[in-house]
Amino acid sequence: MSGLRQRFFAWLMAIVARRYDAQLGDRKAALLGALRGTVLEIGPGTGASLRFFDTSVRWIGLEPSPAMQAALVREADRLGRAVDLRDGRAEATGLADGSVDAVVSSLVLCSVRDLSATLAELHRVLRPGGTLVVIEHVAAPPGTVQRVVQRVLSRPWQAMFDGCNPERDTAAAIADAGFVELALDRIAGPLPPPVRPHIVGTARRPV
Repeated sequence: MSGLRQRFFAWLMAIVARRYDAQLGDRKAALLGALRGTVLEIGPGTGASLRFFDTSVRWIGLEPSPAMQAALVREADRLGRAVDLRDGRAEATGLADGSVDAVVSSLVLCSVRDLSATLAELHRVLRPGGTLVVIEHVAAPPGTVQRVVQRVLSRPWQAMFDGCNPERDTAAAIADAGFVELALDRIAGPLPPPVRPHIVGTARRPV
């Protein structure tokens, strides 16, 4: 992605984050505020979630976009929060096995290049019993009009929005990756219809 497109996408995601927090802020506060220890957030973007974490958390972020990184650093400075921000992708975190207590993914699993490889990597870096927190848009139920719309728009949508795939069955992929205790609520998120179906909640790496 070019530098201009990266800056535009960072601006767009900042707008999306404000709309998100207006509707889902309470859920994010409950999910993220309960985390402790070392937390890895993949694709943290402009840092919209930083304010929800407990101040005791050691936060590590993997963000490949320089424009997003710059915005996140500004947000961390505004909050007076120390962050360990790294240039990287979720498919290859570079972290040791079982080295984090929780992983957070918010509007990221829709656009990773290889969903199965990403979830396998997150499973690897989580300690046994560690928590995966997801706030993601997902495929609508099979046979619905919304699912048909997602399928029709999938290719142009991915081209316009940096690989964002509106029809990924992320909940099934999480289970297939070996996570257990899936507590994922299905809700209508604050986004346009093709990406309105959401899952919000947690899963765990088995002990």
